[in-house]
Amino acid sequence: MRLLIMGPQGVGKGTQAALLATHYDIPAISTGDIFRYNIKHKTPLGLEALSYTDKGELVPDSLTNTIVKDRLAMDDTVNGWILDGYPRNASQVEALDTMLAELGQSLDAVVALEAGRDVLLERMAKRAKEQGRSDDTPEVIAKRLETYEKETAPLLDIYKERGLLITVDGVGDVDSISQTIIEKLDANVKAS
Repeated sequence: MRLLIMGPQGVGKGTQAALLATHYDIPAISTGDIFRYNIKHKTPLGLEALSYTDKGELVPDSLTNTIVKDRLAMDDTVNGWILDGYPRNASQVEALDTMLAELGQSLDAVVALEAGRDVLLERMAKRAKEQGRSDDTPEVIAKRLETYEKETAPLLDIYKERGLLITVDGVGDVDSISQTIIEKLDANVKAS
């Protein structure tokens, strides 16, 4: 199973990706986690990424594409993977298409989680407080949501046209949301 999990910041992508990874016994790959690891350990990649994330900007595509391609080529991805936080714009969709072609892989589905802006703001404020994340200030959060609406949300139409999009309400009981996703994925895979 090769999946993308998409949606605005704070919708629960990471939580659901972890549950799905356990269910399907595949790795959940979060570009955000990779960057946060590098930032924490002050690697050159981390310091470069930090210069963007602290301003609420996204890390440049060239840097992101490189880390995603390297990660998808690792041994633990042979039976599938879940990508969380990628692609974020049309050029990354093209880059992912190219990567998958080079790796001889194809995408099985795109899960889009949805929630209202007020729910997202509340969740991210709580996350910032609990985790002490420097990239979750009110100003940065607002900018990230605007960037998502402008650059990433339109990608859902691309995947819908390809017949890969599965939309799920991201508000409610975490396990119920996960079960809904699994049921829709299993139905989608059987249909294809």
